[in-house]
Amino acid sequence: MTSFPRARLLVLIVALLSALIGFWYWQTKPGSSQERYKTQAVDRGDIVQNISANGTLNPVVLVNVGTQVSGTVYKLYADFNDTVEEGQILVELDPSLFQAQLRQSEANVINARTALKLANNKMTRNRALVEQGFISPDALDAVEQILEGARAQLAVSEAQLARDRTNLNYSVIRSPISGVVIARNVDIGQTVAASFQTPVLFQIAKDLRQMQIDTSVAEADIGQLHLGQVVNFTVDAFQEREFTGTVKQVRLNPTIQQNVVSYNVVVAVENDEGVLLPGMTANVRFTVNQKKDVLRVPNAALRYKPAENDSDAVTPAARQPGKQMVYRLEEGKAVPISIKTGIADNSFTEILGDAIKPGDKLIIREVADKDKSGSKLRFRMF
Repeated sequence: MTSFPRARLLVLIVALLSALIGFWYWQTKPGSSQERYKTQAVDRGDIVQNISANGTLNPVVLVNVGTQVSGTVYKLYADFNDTVEEGQILVELDPSLFQAQLRQSEANVINARTALKLANNKMTRNRALVEQGFISPDALDAVEQILEGARAQLAVSEAQLARDRTNLNYSVIRSPISGVVIARNVDIGQTVAASFQTPVLFQIAKDLRQMQIDTSVAEADIGQLHLGQVVNFTVDAFQEREFTGTVKQVRLNPTIQQNVVSYNVVVAVENDEGVLLPGMTANVRFTVNQKKDVLRVPNAALRYKPAENDSDAVTPAARQPGKQMVYRLEEGKAVPISIKTGIADNSFTEILGDAIKPGDKLIIREVADKDKSGSKLRFRMF
């Protein structure tokens, strides 16, 4: 009764060992030339050559509203996202000091006018006395000097009065344009100091329906861009949607960072729906060339080079200027083919000439040799 289970167990062990040995042999047996190479067929299709860049969406006209006088914020009349009109009051500074200075200047003007009036009267009397011979001409000159000084003092007082009136008007800050408030940087009770640099109180965008993308393009690609060129871009907020724009300006001033030269390219964008907001990051794609139904090869085929000890590869001839080398699989061997290329995108490159035909198998990479690399399955025999 016990011999039958033992025999059955022995048969199962032998079958399991046979299966494992067969699997190990299948994993480690030398592969054919067809299995050594990964190929992809030449075909016909469309190629779109693009230049990619990143940029930031900004309003076309963005005005920083500041103040020319210092003071404490007294009243606020605008907030974030408010629509304002040209001349509309945005903020008022505390006018107490400006009003006091204005009253003082008005008093100084009155005093200067009174002094000028007295000097004029004195001048009239002294001219009559000179004509009668009661005083000398030198005394008349002294009176005339006093008169001119009174006139100058009146002019100084009037200028100071005009200055104080202007400062009082500057304490009421108005919108220079009609638009939308993008940023408000002050609050009631805050003190603003206009000394060496004008503080920015508000940022107002003139029209958010017209926006622009400020992007940076490398010098190697800048020669392929031109004014009016159509641009496609996406934003992270609407990843499934593609927007369009046109190249508005290629600025001549270069930006150099660590010996890398780039140029600022301005792209005009229509934002009629208002979904694009200032500060959004735009992933821009400039379409510089495109062709339809052309003979194309995968870019990986252009990068492939056979190993020096590859016995299945045919030795290539000397490379000709302006041409590249691809390898076609023929009867298990990698045969080099010299080709001339055209435009390219991220996946394919255009082929010029008739060196290869649609359907040709081009090698894109070499499968690892299991005899050299070793099988993933190993047995230890005890």
